Amino acid sequence: MYTLNVTELGIAGHGTAYRNLPVSQLVEHAIARGEGTLTDTGALSVHTGKYTGRSPDDKFYVDSPAIHDDIAWGSVNRPISREIFRALKAKILAYLQGRELFVFDGFAGADPQYSQRFRIINEFASQNLFMHQLLIRPTEEQLKDFRPDYTLISAPGFQCVPELDGVHSEAAILIDLEAREILVAGNQYSGELKKAVFSVMNYVLPKKGVLPMHCSANVGKDGSTAVFFGLSGTGKTTLSADPERALIGDDEHGWTDNGIFNIEGGCYAKCIGLRHENEPEIYEAIHFGSLLENVIVDENGHPDYNDGSLTENTRAGYPVDFIPSAAIPGVGGLPRTVIFLTADAFGVLPPIARLDRDTAMYHFVSGYTSKLAGTERGIKEPVTTFSTLFGEPFFPLHTSVYASMLGEKLDKTGARVFLVNTGWCGGKAGDVPRMKLKYTRAMVNAAISGALDDEECIHDPIFNLDIPVRCPNVPDEILDPRSLWGDPAAYETAARDLARRFRENFEKKYPDMPQHIKDAGPKG
Repeated sequence: MYTLNVTELGIAGHGTAYRNLPVSQLVEHAIARGEGTLTDTGALSVHTGKYTGRSPDDKFYVDSPAIHDDIAWGSVNRPISREIFRALKAKILAYLQGRELFVFDGFAGADPQYSQRFRIINEFASQNLFMHQLLIRPTEEQLKDFRPDYTLISAPGFQCVPELDGVHSEAAILIDLEAREILVAGNQYSGELKKAVFSVMNYVLPKKGVLPMHCSANVGKDGSTAVFFGLSGTGKTTLSADPERALIGDDEHGWTDNGIFNIEGGCYAKCIGLRHENEPEIYEAIHFGSLLENVIVDENGHPDYNDGSLTENTRAGYPVDFIPSAAIPGVGGLPRTVIFLTADAFGVLPPIARLDRDTAMYHFVSGYTSKLAGTERGIKEPVTTFSTLFGEPFFPLHTSVYASMLGEKLDKTGARVFLVNTGWCGGKAGDVPRMKLKYTRAMVNAAISGALDDEECIHDPIFNLDIPVRCPNVPDEILDPRSLWGDPAAYETAARDLARRFRENFEKKYPDMPQHIKDAGPKG
């Protein structure tokens, strides 16, 4: 067992700091401290309280001359002063005095040339288990001389006072890129920790010539690497966990001149509605060593993945090697196929479309999907969501930095690009069932294998997309959304309305984007 003197963590007084405990001991501590219970599969189940998802309004970056010009300041990347950061850090360190703490020293970035060392200091053993499983675990030899590049301190029990602490609520996520420090307070949702690390990497990697991506990735037996961009609920984790292909990672990757690498060492799967018959790899990965968040568990310890009474955003965190087909270490060759995933609840986007370079850039920058009625309070109809780069809250630099890098990568590799609608087709959500997973998998497989490269396409004049006429193992009539709508006039109205929303979003957020990229979007 490793322990650290708390003074090494910048904390005065006495206390116990456990360093890189094995999984069994972290689980034991979490249960003894009343943080969670074991399910019948051995997974540790916890409830995260008020915050069952990320709190983007509570995230800030310290503004300083050294980084000011780099950051795309605005409603997503909010500035805060170093004085406020330091004052809040002092309060958090005082709060942690005398407490039992859990430290994980590990890496972000499976390619050693680009990895960063992170020290994670947790108030909760369950969150330390999460970060132990989600980041890349060091060897005993690597731990001997470990010196962190960045330090993250998480204190869910510390409640900020907005009027005194200069933040928006009792929760705060503060990132000081220059001092290389991160504070997370008042929020037990573990996703905040992994995304804080991702945000830092999205600042660091472009400066090293690496494109960071909010995507999953896998590789075939022939070495063909595919990446899947998409927002939560669009199928990144599900579609990349393919028993016929090796999983590189399910959420965060870097694209170098030589290939791609997983930024993480674990997976964070959304598990509402999880069923063994649809997603066996994920279902079977939730055993001892995994962490379940906000899943209802019955008196026999059995998780009910259909119960969203706490949140629709139920989650499971586990190491990537809990997936039998995982690629270890998490690296792959240059992508041959890039897939943008969207879940169109309006039912008008085609199930699959082939994109040229300009259209790919347009949809990469737009980052479209839709929220469903009932998923958030007050939402009664599908709502469009445009999240730049398919992960706007996590990218601190200007959009043009990442977009330019993707364009260069596509030019150099000649990777084929597809837009795949994993949502609805033939009517809006609630009126028709969601696209069958077996058809989506067949379309993805065809895209990756090259089966669609020479396939005849029809051009959709509203969305300015090329739709394959045929796809192996998919009925022809499913490929054209216009033909699936019983009322052509209703389709026309719904399609033109969504096309309008695309254009309005692009004009508002990216007025300086080159004209040829603007022209590649929907015409409607």
